[in-house]
Amino acid sequence: MDRCALAYEYHRKGYNCAQAVAAACADMTGWTPEQMFAAAGSFGGGFGGSHEEACGAVSGALMVLGIVFPYTEEGDLEAKRKVYALAKDFRRRFFDVFEHTRCGDLLKARPGLSERTQAARRLGLTAHCDIMIVTSVELLEELLREQGKL
Repeated sequence: MDRCALAYEYHRKGYNCAQAVAAACADMTGWTPEQMFAAAGSFGGGFGGSHEEACGAVSGALMVLGIVFPYTEEGDLEAKRKVYALAKDFRRRFFDVFEHTRCGDLLKARPGLSERTQAARRLGLTAHCDIMIVTSVELLEELLREQGKL
């Protein structure tokens, strides 16, 4: 399955960045794409379209990490540390590619294609959010593969 292409297709159909990333990775979570669309619905556009907070593509990926590495038991500090460390690692990877993780900053900087955006290049994408979305999925898959979850 090409999750990057699927995420692009979801975005093309009108789903926000967070929804596109999260739903494209639904198969890894045990959730349906529809459940992911619902859970991520308010995270697009830097939290509800304000462009003031985290990029929706980052939020969608972090949501997937939280489902794949659940921290649900009271006092389970090991699970908490694990998911926090993975979230921090993902954010660093995204920052390393785009130099920002905040929606508004990304929109101002308009980072384009580079050698670090292989999926976007492979799919022939040039639109700003599309590049963020497919690169987020690509980075998430890389991280999950390293963790033995793919």
